[in-house]
This record gives sequence, C-alpha cells and structure tokens, in this order.
Amino acid sequence: MSTAADAAESEAGFEAIIQVDALETTFEAVNTLVDECKVNLQSDGLEIRAVDPANVAMVEVGLDAAAFESYRADGVTIGLNVTRLLDVLSVPDGGELAHLYFDPATQKLGIEIGGFEYTLALIDPASIRQEPDLPDLGLEARVVIDGGQLDRALTATEIATATTSQASGHMSIRFDAEDAVCHIEADGDTDDVQYSFTVDDAIDMTVGPADSMFSLEYWGDVAKPIDGDARVSIRAGEEMPARLAYSAVDGRLHLDYVISPRVAA
Repeated sequence: MSTAADAAESEAGFEAIIQVDALETTFEAVNTLVDECKVNLQSDGLEIRAVDPANVAMVEVGLDAAAFESYRADGVTIGLNVTRLLDVLSVPDGGELAHLYFDPATQKLGIEIGGFEYTLALIDPASIRQEPDLPDLGLEARVVIDGGQLDRALTATEIATATTSQASGHMSIRFDAEDAVCHIEADGDTDDVQYSFTVDDAIDMTVGPADSMFSLEYWGDVAKPIDGDARVSIRAGEEMPARLAYSAVDGRLHLDYVISPRVAA
C-alpha cells in the first residue's frame, strides 16, 4: 500500500473491511430503486434511505457494524453513485475481503481488494435527493413467506401479464378474512392468475382488511435480489401502500421497502 494511501486511511472518517458479496448484496438492494444515494456512516453501521425518481417506492437499509470484519465510522455522510460502486465490485470474487476508507481531504472512497485498488469519486450529498421518512402506515394484514414463494407468485403474475405493456402491468394483494388466505393476483389482456397462501403455506399470517393494486414492475425489481430462503414480511391494507421487509447477510442487513398502490382506472 502506498504512503499516500496510508496517510488517507489514518485521517479517514470511515474505514472498514467486509466481504465483497455482503457489500454487493447491500447495494444491489438499493440499486433496484436508485442510481445514487446518501450513505450515513454511523458508529453502529451504515444507514441508507432513498426514494425512486417517480415517488412510487422507497427503501430503508441498515447494515450492522457486526457484518464487517472491522468497522470504524464517526458519523460522516457520503454521496455515492451506487451503479459505479457495483461495477467496481464486479471485478473481484465475491468471497474476497474489501478494504474501504473515506478520505475527507479528497472526498473519495478508497477500495482495496487483494491486489486491486480503486478510488471512487463521490457525489456532494447536498446534490442528492432528500432522504424520505418511511411512514407508519398501520397496516393490519401481514404474511410472512420465504423468498422462493414470493418469486413463484411474481413469476406467475408476469406470465399472466406477458402480453400487457410493462408500464400497465399490475398485480394485487388481497386478504380473504373469512378463509384466512392471502392472494397475489394479476389480470392480463387475455389471462388471469391467482397465487394464494393459506395459514399452513405461510411462515406466519395475520389476517386483516387488505386489497390493493400495485405496479408489477416495481415488485419485480424490489424482489429480484431476495434469496429463496429469506423470510419476507409483506404488510398490506385497503388501497394503501404495501411494506416489504427482509434480512440478509446472516441477519445483519435489514431492508424495508414501501411501495405505493396504483390508482384503478
């Protein structure tokens, strides 16, 4: 490592070591909605809140300090081009360790992985869209399923709406209180589908009033990074936003999405 790099690290407001695949998992979940974001580097881990440009979905991310091999941060906030970071992380193997440090003097993020070194220019946090506050929606209906079940349900809805334009493709989440069933449904131009979860199918379920329609495109994007064995909590209401939450990286990465409903034509 160069003397300049040593000096930068000694002055760093943030320095950490983490597996590349854990870092990729974190920022792929953010990149489903935005290309850039503010990253709040707190003493107990990093935090991100972002909303997509169309104001349809927002995400809150928390990566615990325990997810890192080593971690030190003093409450600094940086502006990050998420797409560029993921490009950089695609070069080494996922199982390698990434050494990260923020140099306040240059406002750049140093990334060292084995013999690979990269200096990533950061974005002025003030130029990035204001962070949203995730609302307390009071959603009564909740189903907990694994990522594989959610993937199958969304795949079925995509098949049914395959002849529908991507912009108009939609799905609904509906709870049947009488039969204690959660339905994920979609109507295409010619085909319809209903994928149902009973109390026995789900890991957990709380039945409540819920029937809302959503953009299938957003649900597909948000669900794409979810592992098949992840526990996914979905909360819904009557013509209300839905909330999707799950954990990854051995329970040390926490992701919480809010997806706004579509207005029926």
